[in-house]
Amino acid sequence: MKDIENKYIVVAGAARSGVAAACLLKNNGSEVFVTDSSPIAEYVKERLIKAGIDYEENGHTLKSGKGDFLVTSPGVPDSSSIIQKYLNDGKEVYSEIEAASWFNSSPIVGVTGSNGKTTVTNWLAHIWKTSGRSFVLAGNIGTAFADRVDETSPGKTAILEVSSFQLDHIEHFHPSISVILNITPDHLDRYDQDFEKYSRSKLRITENQNSNNYFIYNFEDPVLRNHAESLKKSSDSPRLLAFSDKRELENGAFIREKNIILKIDNTEETLMPFADIQLPGQHNLNNGLATALAARASEIEKDWIREALSTFEGVEHRLEPVRTLKGIQYVNDSKATNINAVWYALDSFNVPIVLILGGRDKGNDYLQLKKQLVKKVHTVIAIGEAREAIKNQLQDVVPYVLEANSLKEAVKLSREKAKRGEIVLLSPACSSFDMFENYEDRGRQFKQAVLEL
Repeated sequence: MKDIENKYIVVAGAARSGVAAACLLKNNGSEVFVTDSSPIAEYVKERLIKAGIDYEENGHTLKSGKGDFLVTSPGVPDSSSIIQKYLNDGKEVYSEIEAASWFNSSPIVGVTGSNGKTTVTNWLAHIWKTSGRSFVLAGNIGTAFADRVDETSPGKTAILEVSSFQLDHIEHFHPSISVILNITPDHLDRYDQDFEKYSRSKLRITENQNSNNYFIYNFEDPVLRNHAESLKKSSDSPRLLAFSDKRELENGAFIREKNIILKIDNTEETLMPFADIQLPGQHNLNNGLATALAARASEIEKDWIREALSTFEGVEHRLEPVRTLKGIQYVNDSKATNINAVWYALDSFNVPIVLILGGRDKGNDYLQLKKQLVKKVHTVIAIGEAREAIKNQLQDVVPYVLEANSLKEAVKLSREKAKRGEIVLLSPACSSFDMFENYEDRGRQFKQAVLEL
């Protein structure tokens, strides 16, 4: 564990992760100061005051630059003045998940990827619960690891969803099992529009692993396949388990004659028919393969894995059925904040679709969806700051591109355009911050608008 006693530690960002890290460090003997470039919510101030933690808002004063090191929330970009101050002064900058890991006593299963990580993290928790195993669920999934790390123990698994932002500033963070589902362009505004920088960030999840650990990866992703090959060159690299829905593998999970096959340490097992997985779409088959591998590598018996794979119903805001009204099904996929996620969503259905797209644009190329749009979508309803870009790129691709000033208006328009047997799908491909607090807020407002129809 890093020596933090009597250290002066500055925490940048007074959102969920930053406040959790500040309280954890304070409770373990550090002097902590929280700084935020924006206003701090009143309920957050109350928590900081109760914990005896000093803070500032609406900017960074000289006091914020005097820490022994900086701990940062994932929402604070490296380009921020506070992070640049510490880097330029030659001082360490750590992410909240790194700081939390200093106090961890559990084996960690860490899941990352551009798409599917929330589904897989929750799916793993479902397996652990089904099998009666103890676990802590935290990370990018909604509860900061720093808020749960006091509950860890050697007999309890820490199941963590890990974002690229959390991996940017790790030093000792060490999963026993790391999982990377895929790497596709996302959040490039945080990485100088450089896909390689973004990829390197994701790949850091294996940085501290050794031959006692497992790295589980998508064999069909060339970035991950190359990374696995590079790991083989080390004498102390993690054990590699791949998954694929397209070919049989020497080690990992794959499909043979419509069955899921697990092959670990030269022992092959038939797990179950892949059709028994309840979640729709080919991407969820891959998510299931990754989930099964992580559970089996954790020595959970295949009967429990089989049961949990077939009973998991998915997570809120990810292809979540909301309501069927007059034969029209409404589906909430608010968590789809990039193009690839929307592609996967469209791939999950084989009926005509009215698609609600938009929000804060991250430089999306919506034409990457052209094949799916032409095949399945007759109407796109554009919302948010991205409306103009969506209209310009897609007006010649689908029969109708409409604009709405609000999500509620978009839902009303979708009802007019959809017919019995069709689907209205909210799958925005954009972040939510132009109109909503977060994707959860956007998803809840969509569901409310649908229920009010």
